[in-house]
Amino acid sequence: MVAVPIRRDAGNVDVFPAYRVQHSSVLGPTKGGIRYDPHVTLGECAALAVWMTWKCALLRLPYGGAKGGIRCNPRALSPGELQRLTRRYTAELMGVIGPQEDIPAPDMATNEQTMAWMMDTYSMQVGHAVPEIVTGKPIALGGSLFRREATGAGVVMVIERACRRLGWTLADQRCVVQGFGNVGGIAAQELSSKGALVVGISDVSGGIHAPDGLDLEAARNWIAAHGSLEDFPAEHVTNAELLELPCDILVLAALEDQLTGENAPRIDTRLIAEGANGPTSIEADAILAERGIPVLPDVLTNAGGVTVSYFEWVQDLGRLFWTRDEIRARLAEKLGDAFDRVWALADAKGISLRQAALVAGINEVAAALKARGIYP
Repeated sequence: MVAVPIRRDAGNVDVFPAYRVQHSSVLGPTKGGIRYDPHVTLGECAALAVWMTWKCALLRLPYGGAKGGIRCNPRALSPGELQRLTRRYTAELMGVIGPQEDIPAPDMATNEQTMAWMMDTYSMQVGHAVPEIVTGKPIALGGSLFRREATGAGVVMVIERACRRLGWTLADQRCVVQGFGNVGGIAAQELSSKGALVVGISDVSGGIHAPDGLDLEAARNWIAAHGSLEDFPAEHVTNAELLELPCDILVLAALEDQLTGENAPRIDTRLIAEGANGPTSIEADAILAERGIPVLPDVLTNAGGVTVSYFEWVQDLGRLFWTRDEIRARLAEKLGDAFDRVWALADAKGISLRQAALVAGINEVAAALKARGIYP
C-alpha cells in the first residue's frame, strides 16, 4: 500500500490510496495489470493477483500473479493529472517492480499511454531505457504487434479448439457476443471471419439481434459515429434478453456475474465462452453443468492478453521483434496446448473444465515449488 500525492491543476494537493500485490514468484517475476477505479481495494487486488498466478501457470508462462491499482475516478482527472498520478505511483513502486521482479500491464481505465508513462518514469530513475518493465506499451516504445487483438482473438482460438473436440464445425455455429469492446468486438470479428454467424451483440446501451446475421462492420461504424449501438437499425433487445437468445455459442465479454442462478435455467445455447473475468456465478455454473452446457472458463479463454504480454516482454529483452503472423501462430500454439491439457484432465477426473483449468494451474506451481525446495 502506498499513498500517491499529486498537485491538481487548480493548485491543491490530493492524496490517492494505491496498491500493488504480488502473489507468487515461484515460477518467475510477477505479472498483472494496473487499474484506476474509485472502488479498487487491497482485497480486490489480492484476489486478482491469485487469479493471475493460476492463469500464467496454466499457460506455462514463467510468471506469478500480481495486480495493482489506484483508488481514483480517472474521468474526473485531466490528462496532466493522470500523467502526474501515474508517474508518482511508478516512483513509489521503484523498489518492488522491475523486468525480473514485477511487470505491470494495462487494466481497467489504463492503456498504452499509461504504460508509456510508467516505462519512461522507471527508465529515467535507473538512467537508461527499460522497455521490458511494462507490457501493453505503444509499438514505438517496444510494444508488440497483435497485443490489442490478443484477448479477443484468443477467445475464438479456444472456441475453435473446443468445437473440434465436440465434433462441430465453427462455420456452422450461430453466435451471440455480449460486449462489443476490445474483447467482444474482436471476438465477433474473428468468429465472422471463420464463417460463424453472429446473430447478437451488445454494448452498454443494450443489444441488437438479427437471426440471419448482423453486419458487424456497419455496427462498428455506427459506434464510431454515435458512441454506442443505441438506435442502430436492427431489432433491439436488453442486455438481459441478449443472454437468453437462442444460439450455439454464447460469448461473455462484458462484465462479471452475468449468468446467475436466476437466469441460468433460461440460457439457450450449447457452449459458453468466458471472455470476461468471472461472468458466471457459482450457482449458474452448477445449473449449466446439470443442463450439460460446457463452459470454457475465463482462466483459459481470456488468457490471450497475458500470453502476448509475455511475448512482448521476451521481444523487449532480446531486442528482436516478431511479425503479426508469428505472434498469432505462437498464441494459437500456447492456447491450444493449454486447452488440450485442460480437456484431458477434465475427462480423466470427471470434473468441469473450470475445475480442470484451476487444478492444472495449481499443479504447475506445486511442481515448481517442490522442485525448488526450501532455502537454505
